[in-house]
Amino acid sequence: MKKIVTKFGGSSLANSGQFRKVKEILEMDPARCYVIPSAPGRRFDGDDKVTDLLYRCHSQRLAGDESWRDTLDTIAARYLDIAEELGLKVDIGAELDTIAANIEAGAERDYCASRGEYLNGILLADFLGWRFMDAAKVIFFNADGTLDAEKTNVVMMALLADGLPSVVPGFYGVLPDGRIHTFSRGGSDITGAIVARAVLADTYENWTDVSGFLMADPRIVRNPREISAVTYAELRELSYMGASVLHEDAMFPVHKVGIPTVIRNTNNPTHPGTLISLHLPVEPTVPTISGIAGRKGFSVVAVEKAMMNTELGFGRKVLQVFEEAGISFEHMPSGIDSISVVVSGEALEPHREEIVRRIADLTQPDVLSIHDHMAIIATVGRGMVSNCGTAARLFSAMSRAGINVRMIDQGSSELSIIVGVDDADFERTIEAIYNEFVG
Repeated sequence: MKKIVTKFGGSSLANSGQFRKVKEILEMDPARCYVIPSAPGRRFDGDDKVTDLLYRCHSQRLAGDESWRDTLDTIAARYLDIAEELGLKVDIGAELDTIAANIEAGAERDYCASRGEYLNGILLADFLGWRFMDAAKVIFFNADGTLDAEKTNVVMMALLADGLPSVVPGFYGVLPDGRIHTFSRGGSDITGAIVARAVLADTYENWTDVSGFLMADPRIVRNPREISAVTYAELRELSYMGASVLHEDAMFPVHKVGIPTVIRNTNNPTHPGTLISLHLPVEPTVPTISGIAGRKGFSVVAVEKAMMNTELGFGRKVLQVFEEAGISFEHMPSGIDSISVVVSGEALEPHREEIVRRIADLTQPDVLSIHDHMAIIATVGRGMVSNCGTAARLFSAMSRAGINVRMIDQGSSELSIIVGVDDADFERTIEAIYNEFVG
């Protein structure tokens, strides 16, 4: 029997009206038998997400600010309103009382944050008449906070093997000592992918408030084209560089077993959305590129030394300095007598003097400099390998726009071309590249 795992984001479950839309979507296809809900999102501009309110509630309680009770009352009202408007039978008030008692007793931050998904899961299960499965029973973390993927998969596979329609709240799981632990924000996407892997789903549907991915940020490019299909490898590149429809870690569980993901719009359920799959053909009718994404605020630490290429271990010494400071590097373009390390400017700032001193001590460079305020832009596409002149078109477009290229980096897969430009040229660069390849 076909199995579809569905994850619904916060905007998809923000109020009772959205709950009804979710139920209609599930009833459209009986294969949709597993649901992962997020906590309620914003209902209107200026509204609060429930998760933000829960974090605020914890901070207030930690500071001894009695207004935490008012914040919790605001949260409770959201759930009580949904329950009343849908005519639910579950005693959500009792659950809220338990949460209030735990917060008063000093509950940890992750426990507080996780209650948004937990409560929404209880409401949704009652509304659908489905089984509720607490994520703390099936999502396991190691003591260091990393996901215990194999234990999670084994336990979840066993508990869901009966095929009963189930609601598994997203975002959280349990540590070995029984404490609640959460993924990073947006982690319900990861829970959905984990469930999809465990039940060997045919498809993982991620329902949100947009109809899939766009080829560029609509705040920069006016009415960018939608991406109908993209590979996991392409999406990994785009997500890392800032495309944020899907949590980047949500790709790995489903990618591992070849389960396709579809991004769908709860408010426009007939739209096909964006298909994400392990392998996709290069379509001659679509643009060479799949998407453009980028981020600002990088710094480049440039090291120059004559005959550097003959000095064994030179690159290792440079990277050792960043490792000691706890800073990950983003890119490392190099020449025969030079090496550059691109890092987050924010991460570099508190260690700047220390890093300069340590690199100088370890490598005795001829020149050591730091260049700040660089943006990195990735142009991604599986079609780039089979199309001659892609790089030439990209750099010609930038040249015509009067944009100076500060860095060029292309991976061995030839899946993306990465350029570094001044922060001030970030938006113009994306526009120039998009107009060249898409128009």
